[in-house]
Parts: sequence; structure tokens; C-alpha cells
Amino acid sequence: MDASIRRARTAGRAAAGGSAVEWAARWGIATRGVIYVLIGALAIQVALGGNGKQADRGGAVEQIAGQPFGKVMVWVVGLGLVGMALWRLSEALFGAAGPDGHKTSKRLASGGRFVFYGLAAYSVIAFALAKSASEGASQGGSSDQQSKDWTAKVLDLPLGQWLVGAAGVALAAAGLWIVVRAGQRKFRKHLKLGEMSRRTRQVVEFLGVAGGVCRGVVFATAGGFAVAAAVKYDPDQAKGLDDTLRSFRETPAGPWLLVAIAVGLALFGAFSFAMARWRKI
Repeated sequence: MDASIRRARTAGRAAAGGSAVEWAARWGIATRGVIYVLIGALAIQVALGGNGKQADRGGAVEQIAGQPFGKVMVWVVGLGLVGMALWRLSEALFGAAGPDGHKTSKRLASGGRFVFYGLAAYSVIAFALAKSASEGASQGGSSDQQSKDWTAKVLDLPLGQWLVGAAGVALAAAGLWIVVRAGQRKFRKHLKLGEMSRRTRQVVEFLGVAGGVCRGVVFATAGGFAVAAAVKYDPDQAKGLDDTLRSFRETPAGPWLLVAIAVGLALFGAFSFAMARWRKI
């Protein structure tokens, strides 16, 4: 029986690691790169005094939609996120690449990422459908307003403050985990280092560390705002990505801290392009 189970699991992993899933994964990782580069560019505009554009996924998609062939490109992004979600689902079901990819903790993490990217894909595809139906359609609210709305709904539930607080702590912890892992260059084990030149490895490592640290700082800061919303029982304390980034502009370091964070997010986008090329799937 054990041998049969092992053979079935191996066959499942082989199917999950097939060319279709690998192609979808690389497309999805590259799509993530495009979104982060655009968010970084929008955040730099905010730091330099521009306030009209949302520095979040919605703002990035709006930027794409405004370009020539924008409608088609939005669909490309949405389907790329679908590919990302399906790849993470395959990891949750069959295990990820690497010797420890079968561990329960790894598979649960992949399941969480599947949900995250599935929701992201849904929002982008919904936007694409709305654009197809009406030229004047918008994406239906910024990440900031969505965060406040969801926080308000959860706070009204029994034990709502505890739920929001726990979510904030989890998000902050995830951000710090991202920072530490980026600093330790844990991403190296996922890369095909043997296919890179020495110079390429140095560049990719720089992008991974700088981009990962800045991304983790943003996540941790957003988690802190969620905790504040729970403690004060005030959904307006919760912030989406756009407001979280704008909060860096209000620190004593002024707009230059936001510029540094924004550049870091763009570097993470560039790192995603490298991951799309050299990641082990």
C-alpha cells in the first residue's frame, strides 16, 4: 500500500511539473514582475508629489489598460495570475520542487498563495470584463477602501477585534519573515544557479535581497496598521497598499524613504523576471 501511495504521489508530481504548469508558472511570475515594477513607478510619482494614481495593483492595471492594446494586455496579466494560482495549487496538491517540497508546511503555504493569487486574478479579470463592457468602467475601488470595508465587516463579527488583530499580526510576521529570508538569500535554493554566469548571479542576488527586504517592510507595515485598527476598533486605521506606501512619505525621512521603498519594489519586479527565467518549477 505504501509503495502504491508513493508511486501515485510521484506520478502526481510529474504531472504537476509538466510543461503546461511550468509555462503557466513562468508566465505568472513574469506577470508579478510587471505589476511590481509599475507599483514602484507609481509610488515614485507619489513620493515626488503626484497624488492622482493609486500605487497598488489596481493602479498598475489601470496604467496597463491606458496603453495601446491595453485591453489585451490586461487579459494577459489576468491570465498570468491565473497561471500563478494554478502553479501554487499544483504545489499544494502534489508538493513543490526540491527535497522538502512535500512537507505539510510547504504545501499549506502554497495553498495560501493559491488563494491570494486566485483573488488577484479574479480582480484583474473582473476589471478586464468591465472594460470590455464599458469604456468608462473602473476597477471598483482602491486597495485602501477595500481594506477599510473588510476591516469594518470583520470588526462587527463576534471576536472581530481579535480576528483583525490576529490577521494584522500574521501579516506583520509574514513581512518580517520575507525580510529575514531575503537577507539570508534563501531564494538561492529555488534558482538554477548553474545556468547563470558569476556576474548574473551577483545581479540576481542583489535584486532578490533589495527587492525582498523592501517588499517585506511594506507587508510588515500594513500588518501594523491592521493591528492598530483592531486595538482602536477603528477600520479607518487599516490601510491598503497605496495608503501604506503613502505613510512612508509622512515619516521624518520624508519622501526619500518612499522613493527608496518604491525603487525596492521595482527591483523586486526585476527579480521576478529573473525568477521567471531561472526558477526551479
